[in-house]
Amino acid sequence: MAKIKMTTPIVEMDGDEMTRILWKMIKEDLLEPYIELNTEYYDLGLEYRNETNDQVTIDAANATKKYKVAVKCATITPNAARMTEYDLKEMWKSPNGTIRAILDGTVFRAPIVVKGIEPCVKNWKKPITIARHAYGDVYKNTEMKIPGPGKVELVYTAEDGTETRELVHNYAGPGVAQGMHNLCGSIESFARSCFNYALDTKQDLWFATKDTISKKYDHTFKDIFQEIFDKDYADKFKEAGITYFYTLIDDAVARVMKSEGGYIWACKNYDGDVMSDMVSSAFGSLAMMTSVLVSPDGNYEYEAAHGTVQRHYYKHLKGEETSTNSVATIFAWTGALRKRGELDGNEELMAFADKLEKATIDTIEEGKMTKDLALITTLENPTVLNSEGFIKAIAEKLETL
Repeated sequence: MAKIKMTTPIVEMDGDEMTRILWKMIKEDLLEPYIELNTEYYDLGLEYRNETNDQVTIDAANATKKYKVAVKCATITPNAARMTEYDLKEMWKSPNGTIRAILDGTVFRAPIVVKGIEPCVKNWKKPITIARHAYGDVYKNTEMKIPGPGKVELVYTAEDGTETRELVHNYAGPGVAQGMHNLCGSIESFARSCFNYALDTKQDLWFATKDTISKKYDHTFKDIFQEIFDKDYADKFKEAGITYFYTLIDDAVARVMKSEGGYIWACKNYDGDVMSDMVSSAFGSLAMMTSVLVSPDGNYEYEAAHGTVQRHYYKHLKGEETSTNSVATIFAWTGALRKRGELDGNEELMAFADKLEKATIDTIEEGKMTKDLALITTLENPTVLNSEGFIKAIAEKLETL
């Protein structure tokens, strides 16, 4: 059978540790036998990021702007221990953070639903997609330890030198203080990405903040979303048969727990960080979670929602057997291939992405899975496969479809 051809490259970002091992297996066993892979390759492994002073991450992000579609392997964000382990020049920033900043994107995360891996929340029947605004808030904060009595103020100094001051607190003793910021332009990009993704996937969109308490900061988010929706998206949503719904974050949490799922839940940065882990855990496993970065001007970067599986990698280096779940990494590839096919009008490529996802899900539903899933499945007597064996089982299933 002739291999499927690709007219436009996908930006391929290789990564670190166990996910890098899985990346190679997935390409060799599940992709290359069927597709003439056309990728522009960037090695985002920590050693090469260090060697290039992280320029390779910037180059990969800019290539994504050029080709519109990227697929990324999980990468290490170094801490002090990694500085020593990898003999780094400096503690390089998170590649995901760098890429998000360059693409000005929003992260959408959704669980991969499989029979036999049942959600903890029994009424959840459909995936819940978390849209996280990946800029500002506590992640770009400025903090102070207050040593004793005194006052803390917020001060805005305009370009002409005039000052505006707001009292944060009069301290009678020691404490802490924190300053956060956001940008209207970034919030607008977040809103447009969410509205566009809802239209792309034909799902209702929820958005939630705490505007009753945060009457300027959170209220600005609410106002920008509503203004953009009313001006540019209300008619499109009506035509698509979907809705936009705003509520307070605490009300949204209560509603989510009682819902059946099947919608996008847009969250500010911190809320999205927390809620994506809650949703993924409640649906079964972080290794069963898709993640795509979407920019308002139509760039897409697909990745797994989890890290590099460091513990398994150290076992692998010792020659010990591992049972690492590769599903989210496989779905990163299928998401990128499907989007590439969609943008290029390549029906064969889109159909292959669907087929590979079906082969993956069918393999699990037939009782063949990695150890993490075997521990939580409701299927009786599952077959526990090692890292390579699971990918080989998917390859065998793919042959039959």
